[in-house]
Parts: sequence; C-alpha cells; structure tokens
Amino acid sequence: MLADLFAVMAPVLAGAGLGFTWMRLGQPYPVDFVTRLVFNIGTPALVIASLTNAEIDAGSFGRTMLATALVMIGMGLATFAMARLLRRDWRVLLAPMMYPNTGNMGLPVVLYAFGSAGFAFGITVMVTVSLFQFTIGSIIASSSGNPLRTLVRTPTVYAILIALALLLSDTELPRWLANSVDLISGFTVPLMLITLGVSLASIQVKNLRSGIGFSLLRIPVAALLAWGIGTLLGLSTLALSILVLQMSMPVAVFNYLFAQRAKREPEYVASLVFCSTLLALLYLPILLAILM
Repeated sequence: MLADLFAVMAPVLAGAGLGFTWMRLGQPYPVDFVTRLVFNIGTPALVIASLTNAEIDAGSFGRTMLATALVMIGMGLATFAMARLLRRDWRVLLAPMMYPNTGNMGLPVVLYAFGSAGFAFGITVMVTVSLFQFTIGSIIASSSGNPLRTLVRTPTVYAILIALALLLSDTELPRWLANSVDLISGFTVPLMLITLGVSLASIQVKNLRSGIGFSLLRIPVAALLAWGIGTLLGLSTLALSILVLQMSMPVAVFNYLFAQRAKREPEYVASLVFCSTLLALLYLPILLAILM
C-alpha cells in the first residue's frame, strides 16, 4: 500500500519540485504565458481527449457536475461560520473555501491513483470548479465582472459542449484529429505541476499559523460535504471517491491572484495556498489509503 501511495504522490512532488527549484535558482518562467496556454489550449484538449475516450455516460457526467456545484455552494455557505470562527472578512475566505486546486494538483493525483477511468471524473470536477471560479469568482474579485462574457470567452466551455455532443451521439473523432488532440493534451498536466511549484516559490508567505488553522478546518468540512452530497445523488463508488478527493485538494493558486486583483488581503490568501499545499503532502496519502 505504501508503495502504491508513493507511486501516486511521486510524480506530483517531482513536477512541483521541479518548478519550485527552477524558480529558486533564479531561472525565468513565463507564468502568464504558460497559464494562458494551459487554460486556453491544453485544458480544452485534455477535456475532449479524456471525456471522449472514457467510459462515462452523459448521466454520470451530469450528476458529477451537479454534485460538484452543490459542494461548492455548501462550502460557500460554510464560509460565514468559518469567517466568524477565524475572525476574518467572509469575502476574503469565500474563494479559498469554494475553489480547491482540482487542476494543477488534483488532476495528476487522480490520474496516477485511479487511471484513465477515474480521470474522466476528475476532469468533470475540475471543469465545474473552473466554470464557477472564472465566472462567479471574477464577479466577486471585480465589480465590473460580466459572467456571460466570461463564459463566451472560456474555451473549456466549448470543449465540454463538444465532448458532450460526442458522448451523446456515440461519435468518435477522426483518427487524425483524435491523435492531434491527444498529443496537445499531453503537455497540460506536466505544465500544471511545474507552474504550481513556480507559483509556490514566487508568493510571499506570512500568517503561517492562520494558514495551517484554516486548512485543518477546511479539509474535513469539504470531504464530509462531498461524501454526503455525492451519496445523496447516487454517484458511483469511483465518482464519489474522486469527488471527495478533488474537493479536499489544497487552496487553488488562482485564489491568490483574485485576492491581489480585489486587494483583499492577498498575503493572507497566499499563506492559505502555501500552508494547505504543504499539508496536502501529509493528508493526501491518508485520504488515498481510504479511497483507493
């Protein structure tokens, strides 16, 4: 079991460690370019390649998306209790509570723990979180946010629609196109991990004690809420395990960027990202031992 858990975590540590070390050595890394490349090209290709090749029906896809959305709404409501407990502005804690790192860290863990069958559910959770984060999250971070415009300009939305159309019609992509999409999607997960390491090396961290306290409170709330909602919606054992795993991931790095844009205690949010990611190295093997 320990060997299996190490096999899952080792690629995550290697990828993030590479990015962290690269940055600490003072080497240049175009974070903005890589982020746009991953989210505008890599992620849509990964969605199409994963969902069209996976054994997942439209009903399971829809229930998993609904469960993910309900968990995020539940975490949003839990933010008010968390804010009162930690004596913080609820607007500062809302995004870190709702949006875990289902992309940079979640997808690699799901891939190596559950294989291609589970990866489709991991993608489903990730794209749902991303849609919430880049619409509702953008509105909260900026008073001039336009959710419709954000959706129209999000390539992942079109990738989901294409993948759903292919699933519902039981249609396969032409071989040349399928091979091209698969090739392009291949750079996404490694770049996600390297960028995660670069981001962790770049942010200035303070309030370590508060960051650890927040993480220790958030993790069990997210896991129990995901398990309860997933069970009520009748998710399969595999989908339920991945929903719990994905929603228990550490705070997403993008929350720090949104906090900077909104000027809402970005240094504190940075500590939440950093501390929750470090703690993930301790609690994820335990969670995986339960779920696998």
